[in-house]
Amino acid sequence: MRKLVYLTLSLLTVLLIIICNGNFNRISAETKVLKVAIEPTFPPFEMLNQETGSLEGFDIDLVKGMSLEAGFEIEFVSLPFDGIIPALQAETVDMAISAITITPQRSQTISFSRPYFKSGLAIAVRKDNQDIKGFDDLKNKKIAVQIGTTGAKKASDIINAEISTFDSFPLVLQELVNNNVDALLNDAPVTLYAIKTGNLKGIKVVSELLTEEYYGIALPKNSPYLNTINNTLLTLIENGTYQVIYQQWFAEKPPPLPATAPGLKAVAESINIGHILFNLIKGTLITLELTGFSVFLGMIGGSLMAFARISPYLILKWLSQLYVDFFRGTPLLVQIFMVYFGLPALFQGLGINVNLERLPAAVMALSLNASAYLAEIIRGGIQSIEKGQWEAARCLGMTSLQTMVFVIFPQAFRRMLPPLGNEFITILKDTSLVAVIGFEELFRQGQLIVATTYRAFEIYAAVALIYLGLTLISSKLFHWLEHWLNPIKSKN
Repeated sequence: MRKLVYLTLSLLTVLLIIICNGNFNRISAETKVLKVAIEPTFPPFEMLNQETGSLEGFDIDLVKGMSLEAGFEIEFVSLPFDGIIPALQAETVDMAISAITITPQRSQTISFSRPYFKSGLAIAVRKDNQDIKGFDDLKNKKIAVQIGTTGAKKASDIINAEISTFDSFPLVLQELVNNNVDALLNDAPVTLYAIKTGNLKGIKVVSELLTEEYYGIALPKNSPYLNTINNTLLTLIENGTYQVIYQQWFAEKPPPLPATAPGLKAVAESINIGHILFNLIKGTLITLELTGFSVFLGMIGGSLMAFARISPYLILKWLSQLYVDFFRGTPLLVQIFMVYFGLPALFQGLGINVNLERLPAAVMALSLNASAYLAEIIRGGIQSIEKGQWEAARCLGMTSLQTMVFVIFPQAFRRMLPPLGNEFITILKDTSLVAVIGFEELFRQGQLIVATTYRAFEIYAAVALIYLGLTLISSKLFHWLEHWLNPIKSKN
């Protein structure tokens, strides 16, 4: 009898565990929220609806269909394309769907689902360009690409081509519209969609599907969701949901998709340490060059603005104040976009063909911004000198110019040195912002290396250490200069 009671209790316990475990799994599946990384500037795959502000596109609809089929919730996380794979490596997101081509190099660091889209690269040029008709015609040409894409990889194989890399496809397209490059190399569906919906009458596609590529949903290595994603994709393809979504966005029947992307067994490229160091050193030299030009021109502009601010003429005071308020009150990043992309588009709209190279545009934006801050530093330094100095100089018969050159400014300059040193360091670090226009200074070189090696922490740590070294050296130089110009300390 006792054995029967024990057996009954054991069976009830096992049954209760099974029921509770089943309920727990069901609740977990219902409440599990997967973070999905996207880049919402890649229509028609991911984009923002201009009227509602909501996300839409082929990739968005596909993920939503998968979430309904598999029973999980999704949270979209917007990231730049070159930041998606590092985010997957760090496991800050659960998966990514952003027209990511399955390649052997990427498969070394992340996992891919079965292919969900067949694509290829296309070449687009301006309609008046009759020289470029295919891939071989891109030799010795200027080409715009998006960083970290297969288009950027393909462009690197072109002989003597000048490659400009940008963070998003709209910037790549704008570079071609502004006639700063001869061609762009990008995914064919996205390029064709942009030309069709953007009413870009001056752009044409001269070659489609240069390569055969397959997009996959990217996940961290050994992700527990890989099988679920693959099974759900297969279900959507078999039950016709995938075909409906495809026809909605591309108005045609989808091509057959393989179970695995071809070519994944190719040997991944090894990391060339010497090449990485060379590019970082080259980027450092360009950063110093850019800083030197910007500081020099900024000092000239800042001095003019400072003298205008303290002049007795109201119109000069008002204009200089307006200048300072504008450039100190708007983000430097916006000013860089205005100078490089905005000014050529504005002049071309007026019928004037104006093109800006990246170095002049970067120097112009940084110098204009620095002038506003330097103007206030110089003005404050001059006005900090006691009025008695001016009066004493006048009693000695000195002119206003002589008083400024020989009496006021030498004293004011010593007081300006600490804030001038801070501004120099700020400009040095702000040069990293011109990476958005494809200028390959130190930070951009780091981005380009990460886009091919996928070693985000090591490369960005090296970039940070170089910036730290440059700022420490700059601080020491300004401290030495401040001590050398001090008439009391320099004697000690």
